[in-house]
Amino acid sequence: MQNEEFENLINAAIVALPKNILAKLDNVEITMEEGDSPDNSLFGLYHGVSQLKRGSTYGYGSVLPDKITIYKGTIEKFATDPADIPFMVRRVVWHEIGHHFGFDEEGVRRLEEKWRREGKV
Repeated sequence: MQNEEFENLINAAIVALPKNILAKLDNVEITMEEGDSPDNSLFGLYHGVSQLKRGSTYGYGSVLPDKITIYKGTIEKFATDPADIPFMVRRVVWHEIGHHFGFDEEGVRRLEEKWRREGKV
């Protein structure tokens, strides 16, 4: 898949977020890494200070944006069919945004199950 097409999938996943979540995204950049993740198994990675931990107590102020990296190479490698890639990208973007809001891995997994039941991912 061409990089531009993959980036469009990332953008579509962001736009498809529930409006209340989209409105609360704050100081986060979502980027595509063309290759594999460092350990060849991560589809995405959140780097930053979650919204739960932000505030004057934690010294969070004028800082660089948090970063969500989506690993194109790893997703393509694990996709059993190219038609699965849009679904995988959406799920990974939403997963990492869950971390941005302060959900730990277990909490994000519960959210993913809810989204699956609702047909969102």
